[in-house]
Amino acid sequence: MKRIDFIKRFGLLTGGASFVASNLWGTSSLLKKLLPEVGIQLFSLPLLLNKNFEQSISMLSEMGYSYLEFFGPYYFSSPSVKDTWKKYSFFPKSDNPFSGFYGNSGKEVKSILSNYKMKSPSIHTDLETLENHMGELASGAQECGAKYVILPSIPSDQRQNLDQYKKMADRFNTIGEAAKKEGVLFAYHNHGYGFTENKGIIPIHYIFENTDPDLVFLEMDIFWTLGAGQNPVDLLNKYPNRYKLMHLKDMKEKLTFDGDGENPQQWYKLFPNMTSCGNGIADLKSIIETAKMVGVKHFYVEQDMAKNPEVVLQESFEYLSK
Repeated sequence: MKRIDFIKRFGLLTGGASFVASNLWGTSSLLKKLLPEVGIQLFSLPLLLNKNFEQSISMLSEMGYSYLEFFGPYYFSSPSVKDTWKKYSFFPKSDNPFSGFYGNSGKEVKSILSNYKMKSPSIHTDLETLENHMGELASGAQECGAKYVILPSIPSDQRQNLDQYKKMADRFNTIGEAAKKEGVLFAYHNHGYGFTENKGIIPIHYIFENTDPDLVFLEMDIFWTLGAGQNPVDLLNKYPNRYKLMHLKDMKEKLTFDGDGENPQQWYKLFPNMTSCGNGIADLKSIIETAKMVGVKHFYVEQDMAKNPEVVLQESFEYLSK
């Protein structure tokens, strides 16, 4: 379905959005062969999901997305984590207001996705739930069909120095072992912090090199990797068979964090530089080619809380599928 026809059908083009037909897609014909299926990280459209979960899933299916990744917290998450997220408006205000499944159980989510021939290979969660509620977490993940339970970020108060990063590697091994016993797999999703050398050691590399490759897997976020001044292809080649998932984003122009990317203020400065796949400087073809060669299985488009997800997510899909 053409983008403009799709937008008209779903009535999604609001007053604040604009659409200009243009040749945005360049020479991306090879990407379709690399990615016969494309996923979506739901942090791209929380407000639409909150408004109508199933209609949003229908919209994503119509766009062409085949699978998706949830973000928490969920009804099985640690109570303190739910309290932390109360201030955010993109969770449904219902009897169960802090469900990353938008008021549905894991089984109900799987049924809804099945209606649209979609699936959910992975879910994002939090450190406290991973360490203290693995049984409930694994059960919820399995109910919705997910194989991977993913830590999207390390809490800032637990990565203040190199010793904390070293301890985090041990904690990751423990989490990975617990996940495996429960029938799921643990992965860590990078942001931009941890890539600055400290006492001759790059903290994030220390974690990668001191965790069990059979217990701890990785999910690369292209945008935050670039924001940290790193080359995604080099990292993929350095740690083959560790990366199993990837967030596909693009960057309007080459920018890096003012510091180590250790705080939200540094992240927020880069948010306006995030754009649809194919509209920026990222060499997505080379990144995806390398990712496929080193073992990445799931590729999710993500444009964090996009202002006009009904437009930009379609742009990304069309670029990746031509």
